[in-house]
Amino acid sequence: MKDSHFPSKPDHILILHSSTDGHTLEICERIQSILQDHGTRVALHPVHAAPADPGGFDKIIIGARIRYGHHHPDVYAFIERHQALLASRPSAFFSVNLVARKPGKRQPDTNPYVRKFLKQIAWKPDLVAVFAGKVDYRKYGFFDRQMIRMIMLLTHGPTHPDIVADFTDWAQVDEFAELVSGT
Repeated sequence: MKDSHFPSKPDHILILHSSTDGHTLEICERIQSILQDHGTRVALHPVHAAPADPGGFDKIIIGARIRYGHHHPDVYAFIERHQALLASRPSAFFSVNLVARKPGKRQPDTNPYVRKFLKQIAWKPDLVAVFAGKVDYRKYGFFDRQMIRMIMLLTHGPTHPDIVADFTDWAQVDEFAELVSGT
């Protein structure tokens, strides 16, 4: 995570997510719960269904999954469309990917997907994090199951078709939420 000043306790936070199989949403819901425990109002939406006018929020968080090496195009579109807004208030970004299951790839400056993403956008979030994802072969369709198993084989990850492996460091997620809340 990028260490930076993130002002404390706003009135209202918008969390946007790009989630394919639900794990990024699960992480966002955990962050939402922690923020709400601090008395913060939080709105949680898929990035493709973001409020038409997100200007009413004090902080904006975007959580985006990686699928086959890419963040979803809706994430890029939202950032491009709301560049001025994102620059005008505290904001945060996190990426969820399986590369981050390796300890040396869990920081924004060591994760290839986050480094590439930050170079491709003009937005400079105040807080950036990388969380390891989850493998749940039972949730995937035939094509995705085979592709992800092949990727895991090549990168020495789990390949058994019945496995569910959550690599997320939930303490890291909690720390991120605490930094966003300003506590």
